[in-house]
Amino acid sequence: MISVRRSVRFGPALLACIALGLPALAWGAAEGTISYEKESEQAFRQQLAARQIRSAIINKRLRSLRLTLEDGRHVKARYPKHTEPKVASELRHAGAKVTVLSKAQAEAEAKKFPHHHKIRYIAGGVLIALVVVAVVAFFIRRQRRVADY
Repeated sequence: MISVRRSVRFGPALLACIALGLPALAWGAAEGTISYEKESEQAFRQQLAARQIRSAIINKRLRSLRLTLEDGRHVKARYPKHTEPKVASELRHAGAKVTVLSKAQAEAEAKKFPHHHKIRYIAGGVLIALVVVAVVAFFIRRQRRVADY
């Protein structure tokens, strides 16, 4: 049995271990995040021709490529519509490890980015314009009826 007295002795040691361990955990978590810098398709093609790409992750839904280069940098590029099979084969031919995200993974990644729904704004504007026209027509008809009496 552990008495209260013995647990009090281990308290400061336990707190010291936790205090020393937390910065290490935070450092490890920060190390796991990768920041990608954006680049053009032209720069991607140059790196592909020079065989500088170590691995690539393809997201068909966003038409994006997350690339890890031989020098350790991480970059993000986009490819044109309907060219995913060609891009994947070119990457494999250049010696890069290619991973294509599943549909669920691609959709989950696509949900992270904000979408600007222009149609909603257009529909809202049209609706507001119709309401304003209806209110103006109502008041004009009302004034005519009042003037007739």
